[in-house]
Amino acid sequence: MQDDRSHDGFAASTGDVRTAISDGLVALLKEYYGRGPDKAKTYVSDDLVVCVLRGGFTRVEQTLKEGGHGDEVIRQRMAFQDVMRDRFEQVVEHATGRKVIGFMSGNQQNPDMISEVFVLAPNELTD
Repeated sequence: MQDDRSHDGFAASTGDVRTAISDGLVALLKEYYGRGPDKAKTYVSDDLVVCVLRGGFTRVEQTLKEGGHGDEVIRQRMAFQDVMRDRFEQVVEHATGRKVIGFMSGNQQNPDMISEVFVLAPNELTD
């Protein structure tokens, strides 16, 4: 049986990397929000990793949004992502075996989506 892991422990194939990142970010959101996204898809190209997560507003967030407080929900989510930055970066670094040098995050409510963007340190293959 072939082992798809490299000697450093990070996912070797692009599909493994994308799955590890999607699954890792969803797991963090489930752990800390009590609920996670319904769907996640990660894109990896050279030094860029983008994960789009769909669904996952908590019942409280949905109620606030319906009550006209959607801006507060977005601000709270942005604060949460700032606090979670190191954890999110660790997921990407473990999956890719490369250091994250940039992280940007965005949220929107209709449709419910989160986008996490990571910039990786260049390596000899992407210089």
